[in-house]
Amino acid sequence: MVLTAMFTALITAGAYIRIPVPVCPFTLQFLFTTLAGIILGKNKGAAATALYVILGLAGLPVFTGGGGIGYVLQPTFGYLIGFIAGSYITGCIAHSGKPDTKHILIGCFTGLAVVYALGMLYYYMISAVYLRDPIGIGALFLYCFVLAVPGDIALCLLSTILAKRLMPVIFAKGTI
Repeated sequence: MVLTAMFTALITAGAYIRIPVPVCPFTLQFLFTTLAGIILGKNKGAAATALYVILGLAGLPVFTGGGGIGYVLQPTFGYLIGFIAGSYITGCIAHSGKPDTKHILIGCFTGLAVVYALGMLYYYMISAVYLRDPIGIGALFLYCFVLAVPGDIALCLLSTILAKRLMPVIFAKGTI
């Protein structure tokens, strides 16, 4: 329970750690949602991420742009849903065998694909249906994937390195 709460707090902090890059805001949420899946496993990792989303929807200003139930109408809310699914998928794959570098990397990149798929789909739907300002597929792909994914690829690599170093310490005999 403590680790789940800790990862919820890390995800929250990650929303406010902004790395200045041109065009697309870059935060560390993805790093911590991915690490939650790897270190806590599929269920607890997804629970930590879901708790983060629930806290934000309840009104706590934990999201990059604040919080509240109205956040579901933000075009980027799909990425938050994707974080939950991504944590789960990452945990599934990372622990499908021995959590070695190969399984962890495959889990990270599969989780990344899930986050972007759900995020882009939601962005497209909200833009077209709620905002009544549809975004073209080309612009969606450019702004919601091409410009944003390089940093998240680097975070996949970083989360693999961190997980390989942290897991033996966190789960050392007698620690937990």
